[in-house]
Amino acid sequence: MNFNFFDLFWIFLAISSLQPVWQRRRTEAQRIQAIRELERKRKSRVILLIHRQESISLLGIPLSRYISIEDSEQVLRAIRLTSPDTPIDLILHTPGGLVLATEQIARALIRHTAKVTVFVPHYAMSGGTMLALAADEIVMDANAVLGPVDPQLGNMAAASILKVIERKPIDKIDDQTLIMADLAEKAIAQVQRFVRTLLKDEIPQPKITPENIEGIIDLLTTGKITHDCPISIEQASEIGLPITVGLPKFIYNLMELYPQPSGGRPSVQYIPMPYRPYPNLPETKGRPMPEGKN
Repeated sequence: MNFNFFDLFWIFLAISSLQPVWQRRRTEAQRIQAIRELERKRKSRVILLIHRQESISLLGIPLSRYISIEDSEQVLRAIRLTSPDTPIDLILHTPGGLVLATEQIARALIRHTAKVTVFVPHYAMSGGTMLALAADEIVMDANAVLGPVDPQLGNMAAASILKVIERKPIDKIDDQTLIMADLAEKAIAQVQRFVRTLLKDEIPQPKITPENIEGIIDLLTTGKITHDCPISIEQASEIGLPITVGLPKFIYNLMELYPQPSGGRPSVQYIPMPYRPYPNLPETKGRPMPEGKN
């Protein structure tokens, strides 16, 4: 059989067009295998909620993802398919998202009768932090962060809108600002009420020392810090959240299967091998609760 240049060209084009499909299926199979292995080791239901900045095909336009209604539908279905006595492990990597979707997921987590553990490899901000508050234990990388859950109205913090009302005479404030202030007051009260519900959760056992609850609510919901301010593990432990430091190695391995889509020259590059002597992962530390509360 004779092949000319154009025959080889079309064969090459066909193989090139099939390669991305094959690569996606291979990656998906690796993810499923890794999740099943993690579930086998921990005897739990593993749910991943990972949001990366993605690019639209061909155009290369960056598209930021966040917690959406579609996410809540899928997570709620996963929880429904989990028996009441099976622990849930939720791996979070998210900047936050819709309040409705976040509260639906959080309520489902606190209603689950078995233990719920949230793993935070890098960050879980805003709505991600609210989901972490629904967990019985929050396991974080030593450099991972959480964030405030104070409500935002458009591009303004609700607490900052209320500051305007406090500092200006009523006759100097326009109607639009007064309406926004009324909404801001309601939004803060709603978020505080919901966060209090999450922190008082006692299924399968109490997770927060009662005297710490109001302090956590005050810091996270009242605008004392900006909405994008990172809360380190030290700060989270200090205010009384059930933090455990040190992620299992297989969590890092699983995250490697969800890389940020590359576009052009990489902004970070390194040789992906540890130098000798190999560094040890941080040891797991105890939760910041008195004896008898664990």
